[in-house]
Amino acid sequence: MDRMKNISVLDTSLTAFNLGNEIIMDAVNNVIRELFEDSFLIRIQCMDKIGPLSLRYIQESNLSFIGGSNLLTSQMNKYKQIGFTPMSMLRSQDMILLGVGWWQYQRDPNMISRLFLRNLLSSSFTHSVRDRYTLTMLRKAGITNILNTSCPSTWSLTEKHCSLIPSNPSSHVVFTLTDYNRMEASDESFISLLLNKYQKIFFWPQGLNDLTYFKELNILDKDKIFILSPNLKAFDALLKANEIDYVGTRLHAGIRALQNRKRALILSIDNRAKEMADDINLNICNRDALDEIEHFINHSIQTSINLPRQAISEWKEQFKN
Repeated sequence: MDRMKNISVLDTSLTAFNLGNEIIMDAVNNVIRELFEDSFLIRIQCMDKIGPLSLRYIQESNLSFIGGSNLLTSQMNKYKQIGFTPMSMLRSQDMILLGVGWWQYQRDPNMISRLFLRNLLSSSFTHSVRDRYTLTMLRKAGITNILNTSCPSTWSLTEKHCSLIPSNPSSHVVFTLTDYNRMEASDESFISLLLNKYQKIFFWPQGLNDLTYFKELNILDKDKIFILSPNLKAFDALLKANEIDYVGTRLHAGIRALQNRKRALILSIDNRAKEMADDINLNICNRDALDEIEHFINHSIQTSINLPRQAISEWKEQFKN
């Protein structure tokens, strides 16, 4: 592309209480920098109302991207995480999806959602979505220029990278919880199992109320658990400085562990981990599957991510012409 293009990116880590969005946007930003190294990037918050100034930036940009997260839904009029107003949607925004996913398993998109998405999304460029389910739902909304590339946070998990992830268990572990999806008995059981199996155990609060939820759980020897600061820097520092496993309900905390060449078992609590596991072979299990969690702890486990290399390459290639 010509030098000094203007690129706007709707940043899903802004006005968000989930540090997983920072992990996603870290990868999104790397992709944007790779593709448009000579361009001027404008970052715009995504979740809150997109006002006149942000709209002007988007309209004056050569290309505009939406970065990751589970923003799409069959009821965009009720569960809305993209801050365009109905008035701003009267004109096409030509946004390009980069690793965006569907919120939950739902019925087919309603008429308002179909109209919203057709007007929001570019018809000239191919969109990148996180999983096969999102691709299917967008097609039901009438959007067909799509590739399933998985989340950009996984694009670095190449065969060579995964070969450097230990297969044998560590003596340390870090775990996560999800405050908005609580199953106290199951969470207490898997944490107690970690306490029994690992010499040292850490807890990272990825979401705003994860620590509050942790404190409410009834766990013997809870005082033996080290609590990390609720920021990505603290989590990265732990992963870089220790031989450590990851076990937890937060999908992107598990992906961050994999990025840092650590064994990871993601405890599936919704469609996100399940769909990505089906697509790219993430190590997952249900959080109440204690036998499977114990097997991960006690046995050698290979990490073998099957990236959709052709789709990733095809999606990138469209911007080089």
